[in-house]
Amino acid sequence: MQRGPVIPISQTLNIDQTSETYVSPISIDYLRSLTYSGSQISIEQTLPDGANYRQYIASYQSEGSKVFGLLTVPKAVKPTEGFPAIVFDHGFISPKDYKTTEKYVAYVDFLARSGFIVFKIDFRGHGKSEGTASGSYFSNTYTVDTINAVKSLQMHGDVDRNKVGVWGHSMAGNAVLRVALVLQDIKAVVIWAGAVYSYEDFRKYGINDASYVHRPDSGAGQADQVREISAEIQKIRDRSAEIDFTNTFWSSISLTKNLNYLSSPVLIMHATNDPVINIGYSRDLAKSLETAGKTYELVELAGGGHNIESPYFEQAMQKTVEFYEQHL
Repeated sequence: MQRGPVIPISQTLNIDQTSETYVSPISIDYLRSLTYSGSQISIEQTLPDGANYRQYIASYQSEGSKVFGLLTVPKAVKPTEGFPAIVFDHGFISPKDYKTTEKYVAYVDFLARSGFIVFKIDFRGHGKSEGTASGSYFSNTYTVDTINAVKSLQMHGDVDRNKVGVWGHSMAGNAVLRVALVLQDIKAVVIWAGAVYSYEDFRKYGINDASYVHRPDSGAGQADQVREISAEIQKIRDRSAEIDFTNTFWSSISLTKNLNYLSSPVLIMHATNDPVINIGYSRDLAKSLETAGKTYELVELAGGGHNIESPYFEQAMQKTVEFYEQHL
């Protein structure tokens, strides 16, 4: 991936004085200005077959980091143009506890058995993936990892490059929607229990998860290039009442204020009893999509919690498969 000029971010940046020139690393226009190439997908390990699919530990390159993931490929005869494919983004899991083959197993299996190629990527800093874990709300790295995974899948010989969708849970709902605003190649977006689409919604709803700390200035690595650490963003922690979400800066990083770039249909799944992510996030996103005239569905489940567990899991997965079958 080639980056354009990057204006250094400063903890003391006065956003009111620099709003016309400051480029945030998480702004939609900045991410759209970059060039993404992905890489060939390398098979690192062959795993036991699933019911009707093969599965592997695979890797690809994202900004010079080797990113691992679980790749499934149907055993069926490949269609002329290839199989439809899904890049699958995991939600927040402590990087030290993350293991490729132990997380989201049932989710991937359901999609794989339904005939899709699935690439569940391990965001950088998770499992064996290189790089530093950074979160998705204040850094662009998970967005970039997902885009490069899409580009890499499109080079895979079994994939129909014109039929690639994305799936994201919890914090990855933010990542996959941002990806769809940046990359026009995405044909379908599915979000389960997602959050933080406007940043104003974060002020309204928060996130009830003590394991995830919203600190814009946290994280190692190239903080001046990939993390949004400006003085304005710091207000989200303890001075959010002072924020003017209509100004140039907040509008540039808001997903809902950049829906003009969205060409993909969106399926939003959320349980009304989610104790971690308030369903208001999904309802507000649906209202924004409606106002913008976009194609979407909001499905509210009466139970299942944050991970949409059984007996609602099967219902949610079947709806997800039907959505992908319709749009991929």
